[in-house]
Amino acid sequence: MTTPYTFSQNAYAGDLQKTYAHLGDGEESGANVAIAGRVMLLRRQGKLAFGTMRDSTGEIQLFALSQVTTEFESFVKLHLGDWVGVRGEVVRTQRGELSVKVAQWELLAEARHNFGEKWSGIADVDLRYRHREADLWANPETRKALTLRSDVIRAFRERLWAGGFLEVETPMLNVMATGASARPFTTFHNSLDSDFFLRIAPELWLKRLVVGGYERVFELGRVFRNEGLSPRHNPEFTMLELYVAYWDYKDMMAFVEETVSGVAIDVLGTTEITYQGRSLSLAAPWEKKTMAELTSAAVGEDVSVHSSLEKLSSLLLERNATVEKSWGTGRLLAELFELTCETDLWDPIFVTEHPVEVSPLARRHRDDEALTERFESYAVGRELSNGFSELTDPDDQRKRFEDQARLAAAGDEEAMGIDEDYIRSLEWGLPPTAGLGIGIDRLVMLLADVSNIREVIAFPTLKPLRD
Repeated sequence: MTTPYTFSQNAYAGDLQKTYAHLGDGEESGANVAIAGRVMLLRRQGKLAFGTMRDSTGEIQLFALSQVTTEFESFVKLHLGDWVGVRGEVVRTQRGELSVKVAQWELLAEARHNFGEKWSGIADVDLRYRHREADLWANPETRKALTLRSDVIRAFRERLWAGGFLEVETPMLNVMATGASARPFTTFHNSLDSDFFLRIAPELWLKRLVVGGYERVFELGRVFRNEGLSPRHNPEFTMLELYVAYWDYKDMMAFVEETVSGVAIDVLGTTEITYQGRSLSLAAPWEKKTMAELTSAAVGEDVSVHSSLEKLSSLLLERNATVEKSWGTGRLLAELFELTCETDLWDPIFVTEHPVEVSPLARRHRDDEALTERFESYAVGRELSNGFSELTDPDDQRKRFEDQARLAAAGDEEAMGIDEDYIRSLEWGLPPTAGLGIGIDRLVMLLADVSNIREVIAFPTLKPLRD
């Protein structure tokens, strides 16, 4: 079967529905159009046939008559899912359906898999993710979520450009796994005869650009973490990371609540949303609580980074959590917070003052050397962003890297090594700077009201099929 190389389309279903909404029942427009899309429904009634065509903008009915439509008998034998190009007049049928009265049509591509009962509302989620191309047609909600994702990314970019940010690209292949605490993917570069790591964050590269004189930079792209799959985690995901010279973490928190609420208005028209049947508001200002305050309330007694090892360890063990001998009070407090608080943080909130032990790249808090000027934002029980006043002291940074190296030597697969190139860049001078990372996938999940990260990633990571 030979199909055409092109089709001169001049109209879309969604536009036709708006333009000719005024047509009365049985009225003809006198306008001839050429549209293209998939045949999603088709039924014959003697010398008439009615079909539903779906394109990227919506649906419209196809109205075929044996005495008007070329090759009528072939038209009524089309398979569900076939791509067709149709030319004809825009009319409204006696039953009130806006339609294109089919004069000429062409088969543009044959669907060799059934788009009828097999694909309608696909129940097998693994099948949906492996054959997203079919899922997009069978389940309009999938297309809606992925379109919203594109809208969110565009809204972020436009707001950042308007704010004087420069968009940059940094390496995805790195000689060290650094920039965040996570287990990396490794690969091998044949020509250089060296191991490389897929980036787990672009942080250190971006801060080097601030050292170089760019005061506002951002990167929006993929990062990779060799960790498990879950409704909240995909091994490759999209991160927005940005840095602003002369700001601190308080400035950045104000920026986050303003920007996220603004993006919600850009794409949804409101900051008042419903997620999984429960309402919340993204409007600024967001609540702020320290990690110690939230954890103390959750366990029913005062705890902090200054509590004893024994006390914090006991509270974790009482809750059947694992405690490693290498953990200090900072790591113990962070683990206790995650165990007792994280999933209960429904309304947007900034969790502040994270321990130095779990924040190797953040600046020490100006009022407490054991803490950092770091925040994480949470909503609907999961982290949305992470930011802090950046550590600018190369000597302190070296000590933090050395602590990380000791953890790595003790078996911590998420600990960072000593990045000499980055330390050297700090020695050139990094001005007071604040940084931020926002997980785009999780934010889109929130705005799209879906509970699984795979719903907002076009082609999520899946376990390979075995023969």
